[in-house]
Amino acid sequence: MNIIDHITNTEINHTHLKPEIWEKVNKALVKKAISEFTHELLLKPELQHQRKDWGKYILVSDVPEVIYEFKAKKRSLDHWNIDADSILKKQNGELTTIDAVHFILEFRQTLGIPEDLLPTYLEEITSTLSGAAYKDYYKKQFAEDLVQSSFQDIEHAMTEGHPCFVANNGRIGFDAEDYTKYAPEADHPFQIIWLAGHQSKATYTAVKGFDYNALMHKELGVATIAKFNNILEDLGLDIESYIFIPVHPWQWNNKILHIFAADIANLDLVFLGNSEDHYSAQQSIRTLYNTTTPDKLYTKTALSILNMGFMRGLSPYYMQSTPSITAWITDLFADDNYLNEVGFTMLGEVATVGYRNLTYEVLGKTNAHNKMLSALWRESPIAKIKRKQKLMTMAAFLHVDSTGTPLLTELIKASSFDTTIWLENYLQCYLSPILHCFYAYELVFMPHGENLIMVMEDHAPVKAIMKDITEEVIVFNSELELPEHVERLYTETSDEMKVLSIFTDVFDCFFRFMADILAEHGEYPEESFWKLVADCIHMYQRNHPELEAKFVKYDLFKPEFERCCLNRLQLNNTKQMLNLASPIESLQLIGTLTNPIAVYRNNRIPAPVVSTI
Repeated sequence: MNIIDHITNTEINHTHLKPEIWEKVNKALVKKAISEFTHELLLKPELQHQRKDWGKYILVSDVPEVIYEFKAKKRSLDHWNIDADSILKKQNGELTTIDAVHFILEFRQTLGIPEDLLPTYLEEITSTLSGAAYKDYYKKQFAEDLVQSSFQDIEHAMTEGHPCFVANNGRIGFDAEDYTKYAPEADHPFQIIWLAGHQSKATYTAVKGFDYNALMHKELGVATIAKFNNILEDLGLDIESYIFIPVHPWQWNNKILHIFAADIANLDLVFLGNSEDHYSAQQSIRTLYNTTTPDKLYTKTALSILNMGFMRGLSPYYMQSTPSITAWITDLFADDNYLNEVGFTMLGEVATVGYRNLTYEVLGKTNAHNKMLSALWRESPIAKIKRKQKLMTMAAFLHVDSTGTPLLTELIKASSFDTTIWLENYLQCYLSPILHCFYAYELVFMPHGENLIMVMEDHAPVKAIMKDITEEVIVFNSELELPEHVERLYTETSDEMKVLSIFTDVFDCFFRFMADILAEHGEYPEESFWKLVADCIHMYQRNHPELEAKFVKYDLFKPEFERCCLNRLQLNNTKQMLNLASPIESLQLIGTLTNPIAVYRNNRIPAPVVSTI
């Protein structure tokens, strides 16, 4: 029986807040803060002495009497592997308690957080700590057991959040009960709310084959549609003039009821009731998986909580172009032999609904109040796998359980492959198609762990499924013909910034952590990992000689690349860290990183010898 079954909901709200757990999660978050802030050149630890791989460092805070001591290994890409148990805090020479909020305050000048935004960042830090404590107390799955677990069990077992961001679990807006109902790690399936929106303000858009009536029949069923239509008819309303809209329960209670009160009073919005199906929040908290019927579509709803530097709404204006983008990308890749060969596919965002708040439109379409009532439907990955295959978030490859055991090394151990072959398979599934999309089309995604679903056989990757394709895809190719509603994807920038998308999103934000896990826990040297990355790139380039000019222009083997600092973005503006109209211009680039594959530039893989006999 699950530990949660033994206690009441009221107790769950705070039972995880225990002294020993609080001490553990604070030390872990301070470890991450020192590592990532140092990686971004915000902090500058001083080496005291070196013994083999480990160095002993001190870090002097902005408060002169407070210093930190710790042991660390420095790895490629300026990654700091810090021994959490070695971290000591001294105040006036005396040992004192390690506290992540105090840590931020002690370095507040160095970190450069604007005074008016400091409380918001501290609240995100505190919420991240509370979430970590909850996961430590309730999420006791060991990595060895997760190897055999289901897609959704693994999804809800993830504990780290984004590997780079220190404050990555804020969810400002949730109260304690909301957290236990709607947080992914709480794994509490819930019913969503359905509204009807008048077509004077509501717009439904879809790709071919997903017209409104067909989608509603698949998602709701005949009986529920009839019940909802009866509600409209009893109010004397024309059912043909309304569009059904799925809404997150939190959004209804905390935003829609108040901000859209006039629309509700005037019957432009009509409350219809709860869904029959139950849904489970994914790591991407506003994306909901249908637990009642898993082969139904994902439902993604606006959720106006502040999390990791953004209010998590959905724009009704962008929703109108989402299906067009899905259709364009699908058509673009449909006849691509290489992507078909490696099995790379995407979850199409096939339909959307957006409701405009005309009262707030005068504030500008990018205002958070204009992103409160929209939704999209995304394909389920269940339909994209074979009988003996299973699904797993790629974030799982960086997951470390409460005992310090990584899931990655357990997966490799459980498979029939050695580490090298396993990684070669993985890179072929993940890196190769990312390279192809970039070089063949000058198109990039946001390919971090949570945005990829890996298809596994025998505990090893066989192909990758990309999601969140319409919000985060960028097109750099000015010669690529973009149809109407897709033009917004095009971004003009320098060649250096184009290739930086791979260096940052793949090398620095994912491989950096993967290489460290393999070296620390899998006895697999960093150099061996990065050589495999280089081999994968060489193999792709050898097989695509027609793109040679692009390989020279966008050189992945150059000695160094610019350091893109994600935490600096969030520290500068905790409420909206990027200008969404011009995200590339918002980036914080500080110094450079040594490219770990540069030394393998000349390790080209020769073409196979073809016999003439």
